[in-house]
Amino acid sequence: MSELTLTVMRLGFLAVLWLFVIVAVQVIRSDLFGTRVTQRGSRRDAGRPQQAARQAPPQQRQQSGGGGRRGRNTPTKLVVTEGTLTGTTVALQGQTITLGRAHDSTIVLDDDYASSRHARIYPDRDGQWIVEDLGSTNGTYLDRTRLTTPTPISLGAPIRIGKTVIELRK
Repeated sequence: MSELTLTVMRLGFLAVLWLFVIVAVQVIRSDLFGTRVTQRGSRRDAGRPQQAARQAPPQQRQQSGGGGRRGRNTPTKLVVTEGTLTGTTVALQGQTITLGRAHDSTIVLDDDYASSRHARIYPDRDGQWIVEDLGSTNGTYLDRTRLTTPTPISLGAPIRIGKTVIELRK
């Protein structure tokens, strides 16, 4: 074996070894300090207050209502009332809202009792909002009742996932 081949192999082994060490340190760091929760839209809306940045203007909410009529008791927003994300508001625009620890969830929960894909909230054809547990370990609770099937949500009813409580509001 030539000296050049041996040197290239040594450098390659050294690079793989350092890559392993860096990945191991990142895993240990994430286990010790948890996952990093970023606020959605923080780069775009850095100058505006966070709660106002998450709410759609009234003109957008009316236009994106899915084409149907809105009743008096139809919720327009989802509000986190307890937990680390207290005060977070998500405008209801007819789309499915996912809740969990996964980074691609609509509301990312930094909670030890939440699963990566914990629950989802979606509208049915009649404009009623439905909450569904997605097979989580610790369960999803609606008004102190553990969910086993997709269940309609009444306005103001607390939805509990671990330490986080969420409500539908006007």
